[in-house]
Amino acid sequence: MRLRTNAHLKSRAARVEGAEALDPLTASAVRVMTAAEAKRARPRRAATRTSDAGRRGATALVDCYQGLARTRSHLLEPILQGAPTQWEHYPAEDAIGLDRRYQWYYHSHSLADRPGTIEHGHFHLFARPEGTGGQIDASAESSFLGTLGASDSDAGTRHLLAIGMNPVGVPISLFTVNRWVTGDLLLSRSSTLVLLESMELNTGYPTIDAVLTTLSQLYRPEIRFLMSRRDAALRARAAKGPGTLDDTRVEVLSEVSLDIDQRIANALTDGV
Repeated sequence: MRLRTNAHLKSRAARVEGAEALDPLTASAVRVMTAAEAKRARPRRAATRTSDAGRRGATALVDCYQGLARTRSHLLEPILQGAPTQWEHYPAEDAIGLDRRYQWYYHSHSLADRPGTIEHGHFHLFARPEGTGGQIDASAESSFLGTLGASDSDAGTRHLLAIGMNPVGVPISLFTVNRWVTGDLLLSRSSTLVLLESMELNTGYPTIDAVLTTLSQLYRPEIRFLMSRRDAALRARAAKGPGTLDDTRVEVLSEVSLDIDQRIANALTDGV
């Protein structure tokens, strides 16, 4: 999908800026468009580092937040009415895809759990057994668990990724957690990436599904790095003795902060 023309972007931004005082999400949409416009005015570069998946993710994410701004809506409105109750799942029974391949839920911790964070809450994203058929090498996964001195789990889901959100409803971080945190089956880096990079969500919450899916496209290099750091952290803990996946002292295994505005501007203007 091609980026909109300069004139159209300027006109669209002007209309949105007029409503900025009405909805915090409007300001985010304007920042995204303004950042992209500013980079387009720079001289053409010879090469690009942004993948096609990254550009598709950036375009889709802009569309999501522009749509929210136009309707003065918040990303979390379909699942939250008011402040979340700590530890409760939103939606209550989790959001499960119509094909039952993936699911997610949103929840919030107390500030004491994650001191210094500006996070409002976060999504936990999972694959279900129906979504892993033919994509997972059982022998390789058994070997992965063996290196951690761990046994398999009979859990029905596989934790893939967590996405931190700010109060405005914009993603601010990606992180991975130890198995005890969600009580799911933990897959190796390679299997987790296969499931994330082929992910399609259809849980009945289309805008949230779109944001979660496009983040996996837009931040693919960072997610690969996160999984490498996650497995390295697990191996380092396993070298100290048994109980790695159940060690409550080891919670967040890897994390990266996000600057959505800058990443979208970079992705939409690489090579322009």
